[in-house]
Amino acid sequence: MPSHTARIADLSKEKQALLLKRIKERSVSVNQSIAKRADVAPCPLSFAQERLWFLAQMEPDNPFYNMAGAVQVQGNLNVPVLEQALNEVVRRHEALRTTFRIIEDEARQVITDSVAITVDAIDLTALNAVQQEDTLKILEAQEAHRVFDLEQAPLVRAVLVQLDDERYVLLMTLHHIVSDEWSLRLLIKEVGTYYQAFKNGNPSLEPELPIQYADFAVWQRGELYDKQIAYWKQYLEAAPTALELPTDRPRASVMSYRGANHEFELNPETSAALIRLSRQADTTLFVMMMAAFTVLLSRCSGQNDICVGYPIANRNRRDIENLIGFFVNTQVLRTDLSGNPTFTELLGRVRKNTLDAQNNQDLPFERLIEALKLERELNRTPLFQAMLVYQNAPMNTLNVSELHFKLADANMNAAKFDLTLNVSKSEDALRCGFNYSTDLFDAAAMVRMAEHLQQLLEGIVNCPDVPVSELPLLTLAERRQVLLDWNATEVDYPKDRYIHQLFEAQAEKTPEAVAAVFEGQTQSYSELNARANQLAHYLQRKGVGPDVLVGICVERSVEMVVGLLGILKAGGAYLPLDPGYPHDRLEFMLRDVAPPVVLTQAGLLERHAFGSAKVLCLDSDWPKLANEIATNPGVKLRPENLAYCIYTSGSTGQPKGAGVPHQGILNRLQWMQQQYRLDDGDCVLQKTPYSFDVSVWEFFWPLMTGAQLVVAKPDEHKDSLALIDTIMREQVSTIHFVPSMLQAFIDTPGVENCTSLKRVICSGEALPADLVTRFQQKLPAELHNLYGPTEASVDVSYWPCVSGSAETAIPIGRPIANITLYVLDRQLNPVPVGTPGELHIGGIGLARGYLNRPELTAEKFIPNPYDQQGSRLYKTGDLVRYRPDGNIDYLGRIDHQVKIRGFRIELGEIEARLLEHPVIKETAVIAREDQAGDKRLAAYLVTQDGLELSVADLRTWLAASLTDYMIPGFFVVLPELPLSANGKLDRRALPEPDGALVVSRPYETPQGPVEIAIAGIWQDLLGIGQVGRHDNFFELGGHSLMLAGLIEPLRRQGFTANMRMVFAAPTLAAMADAISNAGICPVDSDVPPNLIPDNFAQSLTHSITEEFRL
Repeated sequence: MPSHTARIADLSKEKQALLLKRIKERSVSVNQSIAKRADVAPCPLSFAQERLWFLAQMEPDNPFYNMAGAVQVQGNLNVPVLEQALNEVVRRHEALRTTFRIIEDEARQVITDSVAITVDAIDLTALNAVQQEDTLKILEAQEAHRVFDLEQAPLVRAVLVQLDDERYVLLMTLHHIVSDEWSLRLLIKEVGTYYQAFKNGNPSLEPELPIQYADFAVWQRGELYDKQIAYWKQYLEAAPTALELPTDRPRASVMSYRGANHEFELNPETSAALIRLSRQADTTLFVMMMAAFTVLLSRCSGQNDICVGYPIANRNRRDIENLIGFFVNTQVLRTDLSGNPTFTELLGRVRKNTLDAQNNQDLPFERLIEALKLERELNRTPLFQAMLVYQNAPMNTLNVSELHFKLADANMNAAKFDLTLNVSKSEDALRCGFNYSTDLFDAAAMVRMAEHLQQLLEGIVNCPDVPVSELPLLTLAERRQVLLDWNATEVDYPKDRYIHQLFEAQAEKTPEAVAAVFEGQTQSYSELNARANQLAHYLQRKGVGPDVLVGICVERSVEMVVGLLGILKAGGAYLPLDPGYPHDRLEFMLRDVAPPVVLTQAGLLERHAFGSAKVLCLDSDWPKLANEIATNPGVKLRPENLAYCIYTSGSTGQPKGAGVPHQGILNRLQWMQQQYRLDDGDCVLQKTPYSFDVSVWEFFWPLMTGAQLVVAKPDEHKDSLALIDTIMREQVSTIHFVPSMLQAFIDTPGVENCTSLKRVICSGEALPADLVTRFQQKLPAELHNLYGPTEASVDVSYWPCVSGSAETAIPIGRPIANITLYVLDRQLNPVPVGTPGELHIGGIGLARGYLNRPELTAEKFIPNPYDQQGSRLYKTGDLVRYRPDGNIDYLGRIDHQVKIRGFRIELGEIEARLLEHPVIKETAVIAREDQAGDKRLAAYLVTQDGLELSVADLRTWLAASLTDYMIPGFFVVLPELPLSANGKLDRRALPEPDGALVVSRPYETPQGPVEIAIAGIWQDLLGIGQVGRHDNFFELGGHSLMLAGLIEPLRRQGFTANMRMVFAAPTLAAMADAISNAGICPVDSDVPPNLIPDNFAQSLTHSITEEFRL
């Protein structure tokens, strides 16, 4: 190896000048002396001690800041001399004689003049080797976990375990508040030095220490760090405070520090290649491993802004190099991986940041946290949760006279951070290990992560100049598992028949069986088939055939079923036009599609115009349809022809229509029948508005299997009491709920009487585990969690909720038949098990695309990189992760789309509409979660100068073009929208909605005891700061599912309140007036007497009057 002089000579002039500058700076630092304190009075804690002292007060019985080492001693040991040597070290270092007490309301170091330490001896020589090893492990664990009392010295103890005449293990334990890793090794070295001197009868020749740790603490308190604080504040501006690694369990409210270790070794070839690569890049192996670790964390978390901590010895002054004490400092390395740099480019970024950090390394980490004003959390460490510890050939051995000392860290089963990568350099390889929190991670997750790190490092040494996103992470076996094995879903369903033909076959098989029921009116299979045939023949004569979209705008009725079947039988595709939609939205859909025919009802003609389309009323025009023949019409279809087109929220301010072909929905229905087996004894309640995709299976699944279809009354899907009545009356066996609606249903008294239910299907939003438990306590029916977007034929995955399961989060399960699900990163690479990624859907269920939107179709429906047959994938925008067993967890939305109580909403559509308002200059809309966990939309507005805005007028204006679930609950006026450092909107900086910020009428204080009582309930329920007497409950963000939380507290306070009263008087003053005049709460006479519950207010929660939630 070349000498240092030769290596310096090889440097460029610029690098030689930089090196000289650094040497001079270090020389100044090393030679700066620390003054000895003037007296021995109790003194302040160092900043690092202060943090550990605080943690110890929070959890006084927690041993995880113990530092434990096991020193293997080989030779003829003189135990009394060893104890004498250990006591000399304690005498020499004040830190080992220090206690910590509260004096005058502040924590102080109190140094005890004299402390004797006794070495406890344990003799295991009578045991065999296996027994010795087992007993030693127990003793190590016991010692490591024995708690210190910080008010009692010494904070160090020793236990000597004898194995035979010349083999011992010295178990040393110190509290971290008086020591660090350097100190532990220093202690062993000094014990060895004193042992040799005392054994030979010589006195200690070591000079007294010029200063003690307490002197350092006092000096540190007096230092000025202004320049370094300025550097770190700029460097860490807007840094992420949380590393979102995939965990096996949710984060607890308080860290327990329980941990474990997984150790592994890189092969010698990779180790040598990493060393060579670091030299070629003119950097250190530490920088190399930090860069690689950062890539691993980024790929596992999906974040491009990564903060990693690392310890520095902080012994850059000569007079503290030989002091025992808590000197180690922590630094933070923030790495920007944006722009998908090559690894070589990233290495340069990390190298520069590391050098800059070294020039600002004196600032105590605790002062940094204080300067950044970070909010302290008990369940995660501030600023970073991952640590890299690199040891370059640590000195763990010591030869003293005839003795050989070897230090090994005792297994503490502790983790101070979520994840720590330990790296050390041995003779021929790099040894690595993950120390991890067992509260968050399973051992199997660490085994996988170790494999991924090794794959990554091999990729780095082979191809350092490729973008970091392309470096390998998965093993070949893992790639096969996630791409092939978990997507082996092929099922050979018949492809030559269509939905309406399966219905026709069933009508021929059971002509007299009841097919459809609505408000007491029934239609047999033969009657329904005949009416649909007559409509189909008429439509065919009007030019309806394959890929011709026919609008259908009808209220809930048997005519709705006839219309849907008739369109399909004619060979066309149906376009649902919900009569409850705003006029502007329906007008846009009609313009976008231009259907040649629209089916409607006479009563809707005054409310809606249908442009140039031929309009046919299924009620008043039926006499002329009755003359059509009633036989099954013939039509030639292909599986790729459209079956329907459903419009969903769009990011440009206009909805988008997803055209679904027959092959997709037929596959979905055939899978559903194979999985759940409907028969002629079943009854399906169709309650979903037909403008939502769940309605597709609600309509057609029962009709193709001989079951009975019950069409719910208008708005019945909003009323849990009415649903219970219908289920019991019609003996419904199968029903669908969005989880938020299921929650309202389950909480309705009388739900336990719905014993006819066999299966409940949930989809549309995340299904909470506690809701599953409550459901299973109330009803014996099966509960199934399904997932899927409109663009993929309703549902693509399924999960059966098993009774008694210990699931804390309900997954969306596995793919259904002939569907493939891929979890991919931004570059379409498969991500590891447990790592979040975007869900991409492939297979037969994909929609054809978006009607008249070729650019958006190309953006969302992309070529499948894992299929050679030219198939496509749909980018869902949903963040998911694989479980180790292949089931998938739903984590949330990646893009600007959210779900509020089941409705899929594109926030950009709301923003685009708001910007059309003449008063609004800028806007941002986000979904916020309140204290109860409910999501609500909040719109932040910047208005034109000098112009005011009325929230009532704004809501009315939005209601002309947006459905009511898309109208924000909060409107907050700001002088300007917050921007990040790069000039982009900083959504995280938008303030929490508060009563003082919400656009409303001028604030007026609540008056009288009733208004004051109601205002207090609103504040608790809505999580807002103040409520005025003219504020509107719904305008402040309330919704109908909250009404139990409003009504029940009022009743407990002796007030009369019910649902109807609240809807009629939603402002605080009006509600108080209504309650004051109400008298005794009347029982609604429309409710059957046997359904009147004891808790009337709670039951009324379910008489909700908002749009159906999907």
